[in-house]
Amino acid sequence: MVKTLKYRINTENDYFIPMSIQLLLFVDERPSSSEYVRLIRDYIEIIKKSCPCQLEVIEIRKQPHLVEHFRLVATPALVKVSPGQKQILAGSNLISQLEKWWPQWKSLLERKHSNYQIEKSTVSKIGLIEYSAELIRLSDEVFRLKKEKKDLLDQLNFKDQVLAMLAHDLRSPLTATSIAIDTLEIVQDKEINERYIKLKKQLFSQIHNQLQIMNRLITDILQASKSINGELKVERTEVFLSHLFRGIFRRYVNLLKEKSINLTQDIPEDIPGVYADEELIRQVVINLLDNAIKYTPENGQVTLSILHRTSQKVQVSISDTGPGIPKEKEERIFEGHFRLQRDQGKEGYGLGLSLCRKIIRVHYGQIWVDSVLGQGSCFHFTLPVYR
Repeated sequence: MVKTLKYRINTENDYFIPMSIQLLLFVDERPSSSEYVRLIRDYIEIIKKSCPCQLEVIEIRKQPHLVEHFRLVATPALVKVSPGQKQILAGSNLISQLEKWWPQWKSLLERKHSNYQIEKSTVSKIGLIEYSAELIRLSDEVFRLKKEKKDLLDQLNFKDQVLAMLAHDLRSPLTATSIAIDTLEIVQDKEINERYIKLKKQLFSQIHNQLQIMNRLITDILQASKSINGELKVERTEVFLSHLFRGIFRRYVNLLKEKSINLTQDIPEDIPGVYADEELIRQVVINLLDNAIKYTPENGQVTLSILHRTSQKVQVSISDTGPGIPKEKEERIFEGHFRLQRDQGKEGYGLGLSLCRKIIRVHYGQIWVDSVLGQGSCFHFTLPVYR
């Protein structure tokens, strides 16, 4: 950072008078730069005996915003900040240029001190306060641009990952669906008996489940794409969770039977309506139930319960008897694209829980998980009561 420049303050007229000639030397990383710095410093040490002078060496790779600010087109470059208008010397003959301009700069500084007069328009450009404010503004602008660049690169990287994973993860359910349909075509002309009817039901159930998986993947991708490029669109109404859950449970009947999973519900009749976007909350519940059923082994247990915690909040909890989540990962699983090591070979993008958190947060609620390794996990989220 540029060191503080020395000024004398004229309190009567409220402006700054430079106490010395202020110079900034801009250099790049070339080996010859160190020699330029040495020569300039040696020369300044000699001439500043006749006139006060301050020299600050600036490495352009460390402060590129200053290069842009002074509109430098070549290095090394010597910028005279004050007194008077800024002046830029550039090229390999800086010493000879200094010898030419030094008498004029010295004379100008002496006039400033003898007359105690500075033009207001010049002060606005070289005053310490204005100069420092400009540096701060430029630093903030550089920071903002760097953040925008990072966000754009993250979006591009995200879209590349999605395309690659979409092609990979949709292949499995598409293959399973195709096999089931081919099998149906083969057996359709066979004699209709009890075995045929049972097989047909199993195949249709498999097709249904695989289509649900594909729909879930596509929904996650589309929703993630919306949330990474802008805010979620929320249309809040009064939502009765008991009614919402009854519709959701119907889609899991066959899957629960296949895995012999027992689904227990604890939904009190007097639970008040919540102020929420029904479709977004449906997505959260489906996502959490999908995960609970996926990780619960055969003959396991999935439990859904609702608790009216306070007059302002309703809490929904979905628990399973799966493998559980390491304590140190309980927060990270809600981050975008994060996946536990055990899930690397399974379908999905590590987007589901991240989306759930985004949705619950725009509803001014909280979402978290309690888990014990080897025993299972319980996901909770809260929603505001409708008033």
